[in-house]
Amino acid sequence: FRVLQADEVNMALTESLAMTPAASVSGFYLAHPESTYFNVGKIGQDQLENWAEKTGLSQRDAERALSPNL
Repeated sequence: FRVLQADEVNMALTESLAMTPAASVSGFYLAHPESTYFNVGKIGQDQLENWAEKTGLSQRDAERALSPNL
C-alpha cells in the first residue's frame, strides 16, 4: 500500500488487512493477446452440493449465493 500511495486516495488497511473504505478495490491485472472472457454456465445440483459442503454453507445459503448459475 505504501508503494501504491493508497493514502493519497484515502484508502487504508485495517489491522486484519481489510481495505477501507469497504468499496475499495485492488488487484493484479494480467493480460495476454490471446486471452478471452467467458461466462460461467449453469451448474448442476451435484456441483452446488459439493460447493456448499466445501464452504460450510447450508444448502439454502449456497443456492442464494449461486442463484445466477442455477
